This record gives sequence, structure tokens and C-alpha cells, in this order.
Amino acid sequence: MSEAAERVSAGFGRRVAALCLDWAVSIGISLLLFRQVAYGSPESSAAILLIFAAEVILLTWLSSASFGQRIVGLVVLRTDGGRLSLWRVALRTALICLVIPALVYDSDGRGLHDRAVDSVVLRQPRTDVAERTDLRGN
Repeated sequence: MSEAAERVSAGFGRRVAALCLDWAVSIGISLLLFRQVAYGSPESSAAILLIFAAEVILLTWLSSASFGQRIVGLVVLRTDGGRLSLWRVALRTALICLVIPALVYDSDGRGLHDRAVDSVVLRQPRTDVAERTDLRGN
């Protein structure tokens, strides 16, 4: 597969779907961990945001994708194709939590949060079943 075929920029719909999945998981974890806190309260909102940030930072740093991004087939890399360092992931996530940087993006579909840390969100290259299970006998 050519490098051009492997570097397909993530569409807006997939990004929003990944964000919604990550946020829903963060709400679920918050509800499980902080049952005594009323959902929708300032304390609950802060807990959800902190859980969201921790999940995105940890998983993006370790596997180049948050839970939601992994489910919808996205990966976050540096523009040169390398993995992001922890400080880049933390800064990118902090900017996402501020919302506005994620809503302002360029013609390449890169938000301010991606431009600030020299990252790009790409669709995960698909492998066919034969490659994944080695059914071809190679």
C-alpha cells in the first residue's frame, strides 16, 4: 500500500463520533465512581472532564488513539508519522477540553489543537482478513 493511501485524513463525522464515545465512557465511569455526586452538578461536571482528559491522555500516549478513536478507526500521529510524546498529548488534550481550538480548523482538517503540537488525525489503515489471520499461508 502506498504512503498516500495510508495517510487518509479523518473526517469530521468520525472525529465527532470518537469524541461522543469518549465522553459517554467518561460519564459512565464518573457515575460508577462518584455515586454520591448528583449528575449535572459542578462536581460531576468536573469529574467527567478530568476522567475524559485522563482517558484521552493515557490511551493516546500509549496507543496513539483514545478509546473512541480506536472504535471508529482513527489514529493520532505527528505529521512526520511518529507517535506523540506525553507532553504533546497532554497539551493537545488540554486544548480539546477548552473546546474552541478543536472547532477552528484549517483546509487540511487540522484543528488548532493539532497544529499546536504538530499532530494529525488519520483513518487507521485497514488490513484485510487474510493479513490479520495469516490465512494465506505465508
